[in-house]
Amino acid sequence: MAVKEAHNPALPAPVSSHVTAKAQKFPKDKHGMPKYHKASHRTRLVRTTSFSHMENEPGAPGRLNASGGILKYGTVRSAAADWSVYPLGTTFKIKGQPHTYVVDDYGSSLVGTHTIDIFKPSLSGMRHWGTRPAEITIIQWGSYERSLKLLKGRTRYPHCYKMYVGCKRKLNSGFAGERPGSGRS
Repeated sequence: MAVKEAHNPALPAPVSSHVTAKAQKFPKDKHGMPKYHKASHRTRLVRTTSFSHMENEPGAPGRLNASGGILKYGTVRSAAADWSVYPLGTTFKIKGQPHTYVVDDYGSSLVGTHTIDIFKPSLSGMRHWGTRPAEITIIQWGSYERSLKLLKGRTRYPHCYKMYVGCKRKLNSGFAGERPGSGRS
C-alpha cells in the first residue's frame, strides 16, 4: 500500500488529476505549460517561480512593485506575471495555500509565458519555493485598462511593449469583456 506523503504547508498542494488532464488539451508556452485562451478557464495548471526584493536585480526598485505600491506579504501576497495574460489586479488562490495572491508586478522573463512569479521576502523563502507546477483558481480578473495605462509610458522597454500590445489585442478582441470586473458588460 502506498503511503501518502504529508503536504508541506509552505508549498502548493499537488495538482488535481482532472486539472492536469484538462491542461493536456491546450497549446503550450515555451516552458511546456498550457496556454489558456478563455477567461472562463478559472482553474488552471501554471508554472510558478518565486522572486525576492533581496535579489537586488538592476532596475528592481527595492520593495516597490511595478504599479508603484509595496510588495505584499500578508494574507494578501504579491505576484508577478505577464499583464497581457494575467492583468494588473488579478487575484487568485494557489491550491494548498491559505493566502490570496494579487498580480501587482511583472518581470521581463515572464512576458510571453503563463508563468506566475510569487513574491517571497527572503532569499531562502524564494529558493525553497523554487520552480514548481501549481493549481490556481482565479478569484477576480484584473484590468487590462489599468495595465495599459501603466504600461503606456514604459513601451520603450521591449517586454513592456509586448505586454502593452498584448493587452490592446485582448481589449480589441473583446476578451476582456467576457469576464466580471473588466469594466464592460
